Amino acid sequence: MRIIRFKEENNVVLGALTDEGSIFVLPQKDFLELTSLAEEKETTALQIVEEVIANSVPISAKVEELQLLVPIEAPEVWASGVTYLKSKEARNYEATEGKLDATTFYDKVYDAERPEIFFKSTAARTVGPNQDVCLRTDSNWQIPEPELGLVINKDGKVLGYIAGNDMSSRDIEGENPLYLPQAKVWKNSCSIGPAIRLAETVENPYEFEIKCRIYRNEEKVVEGSASTGQLKRKFDELVSYLVKDNDIFDGTVLLTGTCIVPPNEFTLADGDRIEIEISDIGVLNNPVKSQSPKTLPTA
Repeated sequence: MRIIRFKEENNVVLGALTDEGSIFVLPQKDFLELTSLAEEKETTALQIVEEVIANSVPISAKVEELQLLVPIEAPEVWASGVTYLKSKEARNYEATEGKLDATTFYDKVYDAERPEIFFKSTAARTVGPNQDVCLRTDSNWQIPEPELGLVINKDGKVLGYIAGNDMSSRDIEGENPLYLPQAKVWKNSCSIGPAIRLAETVENPYEFEIKCRIYRNEEKVVEGSASTGQLKRKFDELVSYLVKDNDIFDGTVLLTGTCIVPPNEFTLADGDRIEIEISDIGVLNNPVKSQSPKTLPTA
């Protein structure tokens, strides 16, 4: 069972999307109201949704026909780095200008007890399905990073799973690790969606299949796939370090790292389109747009 949000005329609607593709309107205004109600009633969000479905009929529209919104307006999005071997190799390539046999701090992070956790986005910087992700104006080497996201509450409990795109400027990060915030955080540099898979419906979260496709002039130019089974670290380990001595908010999203990296000679361009597909969650589609440099006011 998945939870979606969509716009219907001037209203924002919360919906339940079954595995068969049927869509039922839920009475709650957002995902957190649904999960809070489940906690209050000492039941699960799935049980509440099933009760609604048993007493209603699905809407006539298909999910492809809806104007989907971010499934949750996450107050904060955090991300994990170097959680897959492929990610370590890519970061080493950036930092050593292609000398793959060189040892860097990324090797240390990959093998260390403490994972890399960094701040990625706010609700205002995060976009949803079919919305534009933007390119940095001061970077010449930019890629998407397709990742499974954990939707968690303030106590670190996993409420659901979501697809995410952790846009990255490889040249900025490779130049100096202290530039990581600039390599990761800018306008529309993060997307999440298209749905939240309820945690109680996932038997094994290490069996998600992730695919990424990039289109240029609607011709596929990059394609890759991976599985969360390839993760070096476990989800509870990543969450435990995020909440350690840190107050987080209900509805926080933690992206868990990428194992799909485009060829080193590839960079995103204006007009490209990114599809990130995660099994049992759906396809997160985002066009890519350039933006104009900001002009600072003169004194």
